[in-house]
Amino acid sequence: MNDPKNACRGLSGLSRKAAMAAILLAACSRPAAADVVARVGGTDVTSDELRAYVGTLGGEEQSVLAKDPALLSKVVRAYLARQAVLKEAQAKKWDQQASVKSQLDRVREQALTELYLQSVSSPAKDYPSAAEVQAAYEANKRAFEVARQFRVAQVFVAAAPSAGREAEEKARKRADEVAKKARQKGADFAAITRADSDEKEAAQRGGEIGWLTEAQMVPGIRAAVSGLAKDAVSDPIRLEDGWHVVKVLDSRPASTRPLPEVRDALVAQMRAERAQANRQAYLAKLLEQNPPAINELALSKVLVKK
Repeated sequence: MNDPKNACRGLSGLSRKAAMAAILLAACSRPAAADVVARVGGTDVTSDELRAYVGTLGGEEQSVLAKDPALLSKVVRAYLARQAVLKEAQAKKWDQQASVKSQLDRVREQALTELYLQSVSSPAKDYPSAAEVQAAYEANKRAFEVARQFRVAQVFVAAAPSAGREAEEKARKRADEVAKKARQKGADFAAITRADSDEKEAAQRGGEIGWLTEAQMVPGIRAAVSGLAKDAVSDPIRLEDGWHVVKVLDSRPASTRPLPEVRDALVAQMRAERAQANRQAYLAKLLEQNPPAINELALSKVLVKK
């Protein structure tokens, strides 16, 4: 689009959503002039406005939006809708009504108070230092522990509790045969699953369940799997829904996530905790310097209906 004022006209047709996402992503990545990237109700919306709006979102939200054009487009459309509402309200001088004005004043005061508190509470830019991060990591290592994990697959033989003795014996025999085949040298467990498992959807992926911790497994499976080595196959396990023959495809020992892997999250947490502590200290000092005086009698009448 050579003429930025024609931005909205380019948002029609089959590529409207993709175009909107591309426009905003480009606008938010450019540090240059404020181009008009959209128009709503005859009002131009500039890249600076959208950049500022995206900047008010949290870092995680911004990251999600950058990776998901469809979600980004949805957020921007909501912003444009609010801009249209704002224009209509201003045109009707809604903000000049006495009751509305008093509410706006309260909202402004609350916003100003919060922004100021954030400013005086914000930790120093160099906090935490590398040494402080290391110390916090060492003191909280248990929080970064990763439990032992198993990558498992299974063959499932259905057998409802109410199926009767004959059906139960038949299912048990099938499960025994599956376990026997799976333990043979060179056996293809995925192929056995596709042929014999009653869980057809999982069978299409070779019966693979994926990585699980011991805590994520039902007790019967956990007891069997926790003692198996890699590539070992369990005896048939009877659960409420039927028989399960489980193979351990791989395993990971319990470990602690290394500092480089958790550094960003740890720093963010430390800064948030320091900001909260700074806020409480600031408020306490402010009230100490300006002791509040409360008329308890008058206060008791505040919520009394007249």
